[in-house]
Amino acid sequence: MKAWTGVAWFVLLHSLLLFPHSAHAARQTDNDHSAAVEWTSREAQHVYGLPDAKAKDRGSLTLSGTELSFSGKGGSSSIPRRSIVAVTAGNQRVEIWGMKGRVLRMVIPDGGGFVAAMFMHHRVDMLTVEFTDPRGGYHGAVFFLPAEEANGALESFSRMPVVAREFQSHACQDGFVRPHSLLLSAPTWDQVQVPAVYRALVYERLLDRLRQVQGVDHVYREGEDTARQGCPEYTMQLSISGFKEGNQVKRAVLGPAGFFVSTTQMRFEATVTDGTGRVSMQEETKATVRGETESTNVSEDVARELAKHFTAVLKKSGQNIAGSTAPRY
Repeated sequence: MKAWTGVAWFVLLHSLLLFPHSAHAARQTDNDHSAAVEWTSREAQHVYGLPDAKAKDRGSLTLSGTELSFSGKGGSSSIPRRSIVAVTAGNQRVEIWGMKGRVLRMVIPDGGGFVAAMFMHHRVDMLTVEFTDPRGGYHGAVFFLPAEEANGALESFSRMPVVAREFQSHACQDGFVRPHSLLLSAPTWDQVQVPAVYRALVYERLLDRLRQVQGVDHVYREGEDTARQGCPEYTMQLSISGFKEGNQVKRAVLGPAGFFVSTTQMRFEATVTDGTGRVSMQEETKATVRGETESTNVSEDVARELAKHFTAVLKKSGQNIAGSTAPRY
């Protein structure tokens, strides 16, 4: 009996040393199941859109019964599970080592770099999480995960499905207009099918670009309660009229021809109206990703062009205020 007890203690201590996370889970009480980890990826990359997290930061993405949290080198951020309205997974092939890989291929002589491009790539999963903040505003966060891991996240979410809901539009209180403010409405995607990752990145990158426009003091998100804060002075509405998803690996393999073949393209019609409904801007914006650049970067090109057009609107109306110090959200 004593020998058996010694063996039992050895096995227990060995398991505690080798599997500390399992030991921690075993210590949780039955009443703490909601906080237990349901799924985790230890090699996640936050691409864009998560508040308080740096773009392209790498770390761990964890789903529990109460929240989705990301912990990276630049800090931590979390989303309450009840605020998540949609989760979508996808995948694409990208080049191994990113820019370092491209530089490495450039020094291979006799066209060997183009041959190497056929092998220097791997699959990554993309997880897009759409959610609302405490003020009702829409957000979209995008993560890159190792191949096949996004399916595990979807399976965990399916055990407690997200609650789809319509974003509410709020009437402005007493018609008060908040000066130098803009509402970025959710783009209409009905005309063309666009993967969720592109939808989220276009919205988040454009919103951040508009915040940087001199003279804009506040940018409202879709669904945000404007009744207490004042009506937006301007509203920007996007309607997509064209989308073509190219292939980064194919562009890299084709070399110079990759600037013309398998490009990623988006085409938008952007309309800006003022509080009276008068059209202040109506522009068609095109963006194209060529060569070896990652396909999702097309969203940054869209954001940059539209912000430039809106800057021209403010200049024309004489509202570009240098040195504005009003708070931004």
